[in-house]
Amino acid sequence: MPRRLFALLVLAVATSSAAAVPAFRDVRDNWRSADIVVVDRHGDPVARVRDDFRARRGDWVTLADTSPALRTAIVLSEDRRFYAHSGVDWQGVAAAAWANMWNTRTRGASTLTMQLAGLLDEDLRAARGRSFGQKVGQAVSAASLEHGWSKDQILEAYLNLVPFRGELVGLSAMSQTLFGKVPSGLNAREAALAVALVRSPNAAPVQVSARACRILREMKQPRECDGLDGFTALALAKSASVPDASFRANLAPHLARAVIARTREALPAGRPVPARIASTLDAEVQRVAVDSLSRHLRELAGRNAEDGAVVVIDNASGDVLAYVGSSGALSSAAQVDHAGAPRQAGSTLKPFLYAQAIEERRLTAASLLDDRPVNLPTGGGLYIPQNYDHRYAGWVSLRAALGSSLNVPAVRTLVMVTPHRFHRRLVALGLPLTESGDYYGYSLALGSADVSLLSLTNAYRSFANQGAYGPVRMTVDGAPVTRQPVMSPAASYVIGDVLADRHARARTFGLDSPLTTRFWTAVKTGTSKDMRDNWCIGWSQRYTVGVWIGNASGASMHDVSGVSGAAPVWHDVMAALHRQTSSRAPAMPAGVERVPLTFADNLEPAREEVFLTGTAMTRIRVGAASSSNGAPAIASPADGTIFALDPDIPPDAQRVWFHADGLTGQTARAVSWRIDGKPLGKGGQVAWLPWPGRHRVELVDAAGKVVDDIGIEVRGASVREAGPQRTSMRR
Repeated sequence: MPRRLFALLVLAVATSSAAAVPAFRDVRDNWRSADIVVVDRHGDPVARVRDDFRARRGDWVTLADTSPALRTAIVLSEDRRFYAHSGVDWQGVAAAAWANMWNTRTRGASTLTMQLAGLLDEDLRAARGRSFGQKVGQAVSAASLEHGWSKDQILEAYLNLVPFRGELVGLSAMSQTLFGKVPSGLNAREAALAVALVRSPNAAPVQVSARACRILREMKQPRECDGLDGFTALALAKSASVPDASFRANLAPHLARAVIARTREALPAGRPVPARIASTLDAEVQRVAVDSLSRHLRELAGRNAEDGAVVVIDNASGDVLAYVGSSGALSSAAQVDHAGAPRQAGSTLKPFLYAQAIEERRLTAASLLDDRPVNLPTGGGLYIPQNYDHRYAGWVSLRAALGSSLNVPAVRTLVMVTPHRFHRRLVALGLPLTESGDYYGYSLALGSADVSLLSLTNAYRSFANQGAYGPVRMTVDGAPVTRQPVMSPAASYVIGDVLADRHARARTFGLDSPLTTRFWTAVKTGTSKDMRDNWCIGWSQRYTVGVWIGNASGASMHDVSGVSGAAPVWHDVMAALHRQTSSRAPAMPAGVERVPLTFADNLEPAREEVFLTGTAMTRIRVGAASSSNGAPAIASPADGTIFALDPDIPPDAQRVWFHADGLTGQTARAVSWRIDGKPLGKGGQVAWLPWPGRHRVELVDAAGKVVDDIGIEVRGASVREAGPQRTSMRR
């Protein structure tokens, strides 16, 4: 067809079709990465999560952020007269027609603008060659594009829309996948290799290398062809090996997945998740947490500790400022979110137990607790708790017992509070306990329940908020969190005062440890059974920080305790948070008083102690302060215990013993016991001949008032006339 006639046809059709060509701004604004990008509270990207698996696309790249070498290579290779023609290169058309006539090869007549037209309109694309109508349509659209777009806009859109290799579409995905850098950093060799893929995206590496070398020669850089075959093969191998999750290293991949999941759940059905989500994360705090965790786990090399997690929460808002779900490359299960995974809590639940006992006025911070071996009858047998170091301190105050994380006093306290009520308190604090309090029994005092680092850290945040609990917030556009009172402000203050006292924890941790900071903090460690989980949770005036160390497999660590495992990371993060921010002790709330206190026989050093108003004591002696308000309580058996009579033991040889706590020598003689309303005996302990049925046991003071009561059940059995005697009844 004569050139003039073809041009007139193109212009005529273009005039009628110009409205069908989209505006540059619409194309750019409608571009969507294959990833959902999660940014921090300041707008900095912290993670990319693959959401569209049809193609791998990155962010839109402006021409100003594109390597000059790449711009030069693409024009030389695909459209040498790009800046001279009006969409159709008539010289190229004539050369192509002449070459086709003589059956010779040529560069082709399709301009960058015509190729862009095909990328914008699926009807103008063809897998194998184009029909005459498609070529005309491309020419028409190209003319319209040149009429409404600038040359830079055309080139920018082309580079963002063109497929490179496999599922890689656009300059951003190609550059970061093949070369691990942003498009502005591509050098001449990388640019030539990228452009060589445009014409034959899935060609063999040797063919791509040969074409890239020809482009380099046209760029007047033939020396870059040296070693190009190996470079090409290595780069192209990456196109199939890069994980779908991202093009670049993610700073907070686990938080990103959690945020996306929460966002998707909140959206109406069928509505897509936004391409960009603003999280509450602070990238700087996140980096500090990541670096500290990685560094310390390397220091623990050889102790079988390879995984960890860190959570930082703003006390006032509930915003999650850092969320490190794993140790990354150090972990054999880097994709597992250990900040959200359930793990055994260990001693980290003790502060909530003591807070409840103080709130119920069963104990004060000065109350003496017996740290000696104890056997507690349960529905499944005897529960025999032991201290971490298998040593016992005798009589210790609650302050020393909690500060030094002694186990036996905690279990004795749970006997007073009961597992059922303590379980209810933990659930109210957001801990996702899957079983009832009776299921855990007395071991709940020592953290036998599974909790996540996020939920546990947020529960500790309640101490910083005067006992009020509120959910965390992970996105900045989320609704403001509301808090509900769970613990009393007075009891929360007392626990904070104890956990901030380095002298209280000196017996176990010494005076100088990673738990000690130059500013006010309150902190607790925990280690689960067989050193499988290691915790350190604490708060300052503004932040609550939680750290977990362990193994994804659940394997035991070797000689890693709370103070040597998680505590150093906690200390690093807290120090970074308060590098320029002070932290002061909280103001004493109403209902709390500070009173000078001494101990008889120098049991503990004299000090000023904090008490709930009305429970204060100025001097403590053994046997006089096991109950803060002087009210005795039933220590054992536990409420709801089931006893089974042993048929091999004569009935009159089987006894159930009832023990009372909180008694002095005088009150021990004054209290009495009743069972099913009938007198049983007097004193701190009595024996009872059991008979089948359900029974109510009451402890009565000298005035005849019932101060505590429990329910038990005895299950009967037929008694044998003869047989070997056994030493105890089954429980």
